[in-house]
Amino acid sequence: MSSELVINVTSQETRVALLENETLAELYVEWASDRSIVGNIYKGRVSKVLPGMQASFVDIGLPRSGFLYVDDIQDNTREYSLLFGLEEEVDCEAPSAHVPSWDIPRSIEDKIVDGQELLVQVAKDPIGSKGARLTTNISLPGRYVVVLPHMSHVGVSRRIEDEAERQRLRDMLGSMRPEGFGVIARTASEGAKEEELRAEVGFLVQLWEVIQSNAERSSAPRLIYSDLDMTLRAVRDLMVEGVDRVVIDSPVEYQKILGFLDAYMADYKDRVHLYKGKEPIFDAYHIETEIARAMERKIWLKSGGYILIEETDALTSIDVNSGRYVGRYNQEETILKINLEAAKEIAYQLRLRNIGGIIIIDFIDMERETSREQVFHALKDALKKDRSRSNILKISDLGLVEMTRKRVKEGIGRQLSDPCPYCDGRGRIRSLRMLSYQVLREIQRQAAHTADLTGDVLVEVHPDVAHTLLEEERTGLERLEKEIGRTIHIRPNASFHREQMDVWIG
Repeated sequence: MSSELVINVTSQETRVALLENETLAELYVEWASDRSIVGNIYKGRVSKVLPGMQASFVDIGLPRSGFLYVDDIQDNTREYSLLFGLEEEVDCEAPSAHVPSWDIPRSIEDKIVDGQELLVQVAKDPIGSKGARLTTNISLPGRYVVVLPHMSHVGVSRRIEDEAERQRLRDMLGSMRPEGFGVIARTASEGAKEEELRAEVGFLVQLWEVIQSNAERSSAPRLIYSDLDMTLRAVRDLMVEGVDRVVIDSPVEYQKILGFLDAYMADYKDRVHLYKGKEPIFDAYHIETEIARAMERKIWLKSGGYILIEETDALTSIDVNSGRYVGRYNQEETILKINLEAAKEIAYQLRLRNIGGIIIIDFIDMERETSREQVFHALKDALKKDRSRSNILKISDLGLVEMTRKRVKEGIGRQLSDPCPYCDGRGRIRSLRMLSYQVLREIQRQAAHTADLTGDVLVEVHPDVAHTLLEEERTGLERLEKEIGRTIHIRPNASFHREQMDVWIG
């Protein structure tokens, strides 16, 4: 299976698309004003201990305090993958005698007190009204290994299946593990040389010493260490997963990626290419249409059936319907065909939209147990491509599947939309920021196709979008004017729907 990373970078946002066989499989969006903080390390101050919830609020200098559960103060290596979004499960050696066991009764009041300063790492970004999920179990990821200060584990990713290779890695890491540190071999370490692993472990241990030194000199709350930005995280974490090619449209970010690879992954440099086409990169790769499709409630299947996706605060419901498909044979065969197609599409949409939490799927009722088994296994097989861990229960007699999917960050649908002002918040609509960027991309698109014209650009949009363009996004607007060599005029039109726009080039 061929795979590509397509990266679109502007002054306002960075978008990373993972394509598998030329189809959009995953999308990551990060705005300059709202960068992900997962992996960042802060010196925080406990602002309130909540014994009834066995948790505490920790002030880390952000608008909302972070949330620290008692389990995240314990030795909790099994959850380290939250920090990377890779869901790499590991087998670890048993903790040494001085490390607390998971079975020992725990109380938050025995661990921390109000006003205490402590070093914490962000495991989950803030989502909605919730603050960041924190952990005191610091993890420093490299290309091959993860170093865990204050622990004594040696682990190997379960994705490395060859037992001889697992034992080789376990022996090497055990011999080079510094006192007071745990080490976990990531999937990319398969086949790695001992000197490569030793060099990376040494680098990460030195990094931890610098972090500790900075923390000792700082007062809480304070950011102590910032993880890589989204572009470099994608390169570090996804290229080793088998990405064949990286295409990026920013010369500055292109050089930054080459510098990063030169330092850590030199063998991958020839896979990175700078996009020089006039057409916007996401248009050239037909990604914009897939993003638009990922924002829709109704997804049509090739057979003529469709699925409806409804996200709520409590859970996500997915309804499968026969739609226009009537089949050629008997009813059971017709229903089975739609459900099998829907199972694959549902797995794809969950991954693309990054939907997490509780998910209820209402398949069309099937009479035969063998049909239900077929659909269940089709869904399970389709989810194997997903790096986020899921747990699926078998189809009930009512045709329902109950499942959970690990939620690491906010889903794309909620990230790119706002509560709809036209229906009192019962639905959702594209956010002003996304609409503003969409206007800028449309101007860029039309300018590329009308290079022979030299007139100004006139844009007519809803007043809210006009205000966002002229105030919050003025820098991007002025930069685009210089890029296309034309003056852009923004005209508000109160009669327009918020998502409506008209662009003319004279």
